[in-house]
Amino acid sequence: MQFDQHRREFIALLGGAAAWPLAARAQQALIPMIGFVYPGVPELSAGVVAAFRKGLNETGFIEGRNVTVEFRFAYNDNARLPELVGDLVQRGVAVIAAPASTPAALAAKAVTATIPIVFSVGADPVEIGLVPSLNRPGGNVTGISSMNAELGTKRLGLLHELLPRAVRFAVLLNPNNRSTDALTRDLQATASAIGKQVEVLTARNSREIDAAFATLSQRPADALVVTPDQLLDNRRVQVVTLATHYRLPAIYPFRENVEIGGLMSYGSSAAERDRQVGIYTGRILKGEKPADLPVIRASKFEFVINLQTARVLGLDVPATLLGTADEVIE
Repeated sequence: MQFDQHRREFIALLGGAAAWPLAARAQQALIPMIGFVYPGVPELSAGVVAAFRKGLNETGFIEGRNVTVEFRFAYNDNARLPELVGDLVQRGVAVIAAPASTPAALAAKAVTATIPIVFSVGADPVEIGLVPSLNRPGGNVTGISSMNAELGTKRLGLLHELLPRAVRFAVLLNPNNRSTDALTRDLQATASAIGKQVEVLTARNSREIDAAFATLSQRPADALVVTPDQLLDNRRVQVVTLATHYRLPAIYPFRENVEIGGLMSYGSSAAERDRQVGIYTGRILKGEKPADLPVIRASKFEFVINLQTARVLGLDVPATLLGTADEVIE
């Protein structure tokens, strides 16, 4: 009798032990998985990832606790993006987050029409074909428009206010960027209206960035407008260093450029943009449909001036310009 009792207890123990892996797998299956795809490199993506996680946390999702995130980086090779997105689809992610990248967002949309996609782009999402409408995006795609690609005219105006006697402005852009043609037309029209000239400098890679600045030693410009682009943002240290080397007053789309020594920046907050991607991702995980989430358009823009850089360049920043700055770095 005692032997039978021990035998039953032993069998029950074995049954419980066998159930543990099943329970663990069931619990893992209940934890949603997010696919995060970014065209840059991990080392330069810490700010994007941190802001995304912050937004995700605000909706109640903590990575490693009740959600997992699969990160995929293209290492500045956009041709890899479809393959990376395809891998995330095969892994069964619940949502794909494609922050701060038009190529990543378009690659995700081309790969899947069912898995929800949350993007953030600088261009007009309707114009580039991501959504049919900002208010009612429909389908499986929604996100954030930082509107940075539409602010070239404003940046040129701020440079003109700083340097009213300047005649020739250079514009650095990536010709592979979908917003390039519209941005170039706007800048040339604005420059022409105030009697100024625009010299377009193109760069598709790091080597061409060096070459673009080298041309300025042969055809000098009075100032430079750096356009919003993934390549130029990833190479921000190179761009800011070259602008300083050539003693070229420059305005950038992101405050991060000014924080490392750039002269001025004007644009929407990159951190807020990526935080909103995290928030929308969390809301979708909770059951909301991307088709019902309107595309968020940036409404707050930052103007930042680095006075130390202005002194190095021998520039006196007008009091009126300082008065309009959201932040002045001494």
